[in-house]
Amino acid sequence: MSVKILIKRHVPESVHHDLTTLLHRMRSLTLKQPGYISGQTLQRMDDHTEVIVDSNWRSAEEWNAWFQNPERVALQAEIDDLLGQETEYAMYEYL
Repeated sequence: MSVKILIKRHVPESVHHDLTTLLHRMRSLTLKQPGYISGQTLQRMDDHTEVIVDSNWRSAEEWNAWFQNPERVALQAEIDDLLGQETEYAMYEYL
């Protein structure tokens, strides 16, 4: 069953450019992963410091394999270091 992953980050204005560069790297890696369907990055209109990634996967197992991938983990550590806080993840299934 396919799943949707919502990835939430709080991004200080001062690091928006640097985060965009890291997110482009992450997206390039994600596109090559088995089970990845699609994704989009959204910025909240009334609070530009909130950024959400909506990521769609064929299965929870394929998402979990990507989530544990050492390349992703290393790049995610760079993102969290830049932001000064951990990224939030939530997995949803389609009804």
